[in-house]
Amino acid sequence: MIRINLLGTPKSRRGGSSGGRRAAPVSVPSEGPSTLMLALIFVALGAGVMIFWYLSLQKTNTALTQKLQTAIAENQRLSIVKTKYLESLKKKELFERRVHVIDQLKEAQSGPVDMLNVVADTVNKTDAVWLESMTNDGKSVDFVGTALNPDAVADLMANLRKTGAFKTVEIKETAQDPASKEIMTFKFELVCEIGKIPKKTT
Repeated sequence: MIRINLLGTPKSRRGGSSGGRRAAPVSVPSEGPSTLMLALIFVALGAGVMIFWYLSLQKTNTALTQKLQTAIAENQRLSIVKTKYLESLKKKELFERRVHVIDQLKEAQSGPVDMLNVVADTVNKTDAVWLESMTNDGKSVDFVGTALNPDAVADLMANLRKTGAFKTVEIKETAQDPASKEIMTFKFELVCEIGKIPKKTT
């Protein structure tokens, strides 16, 4: 602290040059930044840095969220495409197996020719279903096959009844095929009592 005497050398109350008291010096603070101002400046700078950092994080978070949503949407689209592709392959495989089994049954002559023709035509007219085997004991016919859904089994049963070749068409068993991983399929077994087999007209 610098002390400055603003009054100079006081004169004697009686005009003398000595013997009187001198006035006390006045203390004046020196110029320069105060501690409070410096503290406010640092607080303001710190707040500015925090706000900038927060806004930067918000911007980064928004960008990452948009990228994540885009990736999720693309993944869902690709999943749908993959499912449709696998389903088309499965249908192709089912059709080929259906034709192969029917051809085998015809070649082996494991039943009357008319019966085989009726069954072959009925299966070909029913979507999403194919036969794996057919057993004929003379009184009833057992069908074992696979379908893409339970409705396809119901359609096959209805189509078999419409042929008039069977007195009854009953389902013995149906269950989801555990061997099919990519697409859900159902194994089924039908028991059909033989009726009057219509002759196939040419």
